[in-house]
Amino acid sequence: MALAAGTAAPDFTLFQSKGETVTLSELRGNKVVLVFFPAAFTGLCQEELCSFQDALAQFNDMNAKVLGISVDGLFTVMAFKSQNGLEFPVLTDYSRSTVRAYDVALDNFAGMEGYTASQRAVFVIDAEGTIAWSWQGANPGVLPDYDAVAAAVAAA
Repeated sequence: MALAAGTAAPDFTLFQSKGETVTLSELRGNKVVLVFFPAAFTGLCQEELCSFQDALAQFNDMNAKVLGISVDGLFTVMAFKSQNGLEFPVLTDYSRSTVRAYDVALDNFAGMEGYTASQRAVFVIDAEGTIAWSWQGANPGVLPDYDAVAAAVAAA
């Protein structure tokens, strides 16, 4: 089960492109929306991240940074971001350390023994670095309630 509200958000440094990283603690003072998704270039993941892109101005107005996170490799997340016109960082957690820290690792994904992906999950982190709200899908086919995410960001 994903980390609960009130928990200090585990820090991470993940690549978004060759030589460029994002460190969560460096975003303190902003709200952060972490969008964990199972696999780039799948229909539901594309729909989900494009929905966050469509709402990006709303999140920016609430002083919130959106970050997409998957276990896909660096070049895959870079291509996924480019192909979908995403204007927020899409990060690779190829070591799976962040999905494990947030307790959203999905072992044996799609029946592939030994392959760990990410559960579909969203965390809203307040400006002090505490998880203000969290959601995890019952299975990878369930998308988040985008209005609930926006309400959580507004309240954080």
